[in-house]
Amino acid sequence: MDDDGGREPDARFTFANERTFLAWSRTALALVVAGLAIVQLLPPFAGVPWGRHVIAIPLIVLGAVISVAAYVELQRNQRALRHGEPLPRSLLPRILAGSIAALALLATALLLTSIAVR
Repeated sequence: MDDDGGREPDARFTFANERTFLAWSRTALALVVAGLAIVQLLPPFAGVPWGRHVIAIPLIVLGAVISVAAYVELQRNQRALRHGEPLPRSLLPRILAGSIAALALLATALLLTSIAVR
């Protein structure tokens, strides 16, 4: 991590910060893999052949966004630790919760549309 002054924080806090980053990285990877699995393994929705892509592409993009945001958050947290400041609030839980809720509603709409077409 870049050194922007301040003092070296207790290693336990640095390791906790890195573990949090790794947890968000695993979440990002899971989102990308889920998106790829939906396109490759989920049968097409009846009457909505593009339905899998409508669900999968946002998952993959969300995975990329979470990955980059997690790294930015790692740096911000480490900077705050070095300067003895409070940790900044994380937007990642809100981004993830809102995106997954929106995707769940979208998936529900696609499924209902598919059922209606049968």
